Amino acid sequence: MKNQGNSMQPQNPNAQAQQSLDHLHNSVAMAQSHPDAQMIQQAENSLEKAERSVAQMEGESKPQAVQLAQSELREEQENLQSLQ
Repeated sequence: MKNQGNSMQPQNPNAQAQQSLDHLHNSVAMAQSHPDAQMIQQAENSLEKAERSVAQMEGESKPQAVQLAQSELREEQENLQSLQ
């Protein structure tokens, strides 16, 4: 019997980027509602991971998907910068 939900299986770059962007969004939202140093640092860490994930999409994904991910990333960067 196959384990369909094994989190140890590699994900495609689109799925990884979307997961990182979702986590970034949540981290930035938490930092906005609780703007202390720890929350902001967690959001910055999430931003770095999302940037790497989006960069990995380039060349492996459709241009529209990359553009959408980059747009989401820029929006969250701006939201995070507004806290600093």
